[in-house]
Amino acid sequence: MTPRLFIIRHGETQWSLSGQHTSTTDIPLTAAGEKRIQATGRALVGPDRLIVPDRLAQVYVSPRARARRTLELLGLGVGDALPWQTATGNEDWDESVRCAAKVTVTEDVREWDYGQYEGLTSKVIREEKGAPGWDIWRDGCPGGESPEDVMQRLDRIIAEIRDKYHAPALACPPEECPPADVLIVAHGHILRALAARWVGRNVADNPSLILEAGGVGTLSYEHHAVDEPAILLGGAFVVPGEM
Repeated sequence: MTPRLFIIRHGETQWSLSGQHTSTTDIPLTAAGEKRIQATGRALVGPDRLIVPDRLAQVYVSPRARARRTLELLGLGVGDALPWQTATGNEDWDESVRCAAKVTVTEDVREWDYGQYEGLTSKVIREEKGAPGWDIWRDGCPGGESPEDVMQRLDRIIAEIRDKYHAPALACPPEECPPADVLIVAHGHILRALAARWVGRNVADNPSLILEAGGVGTLSYEHHAVDEPAILLGGAFVVPGEM
């Protein structure tokens, strides 16, 4: 099976509801956000689901609490405590679900740094901050990151995923391949930018992609070829025992 990269945006927060740009501000999930992530895990994680835990080789997570909490609630079945935990404390795991993937907290998938626009809505930025034509994809954020800054760190993690996990899997016979799927739990703008960079697009062109709070996306390859990256519009669930 062609390896996949699953991208998951953290669950709902008060600022995702209000449309306020949230990068460094570390606010929690809402109660509804937590429940929806648990429902996502039950629907999409399992041996016969979209995300098969024992096929995951690596999980990357943003250092922000809202992303870490989202990972806790997904029910991947990671046996050990997560890097920020002193003991396992993840709710409602299916005992049959087990995941041996390494979990890495990395700044490379933190949210776009909004700088002076932190906590502001797009409407306020355009109407009250003297930036009527502002477009984050083209202009970036004063005091924060430019599109070039964001692309640099995303290209770094994409190269790591392809070199360490996907290229080796694509080069070996299916029956001999170790787990090679990768999962990233992060944020809206950075994951939309990552999807654009996955297929070689400049984010300044505006990727015109949407990823709702708690949403799941899938990136992969055409023709089982590492030099043909693609956005997987509809991923099939897995039949147990399928390679």
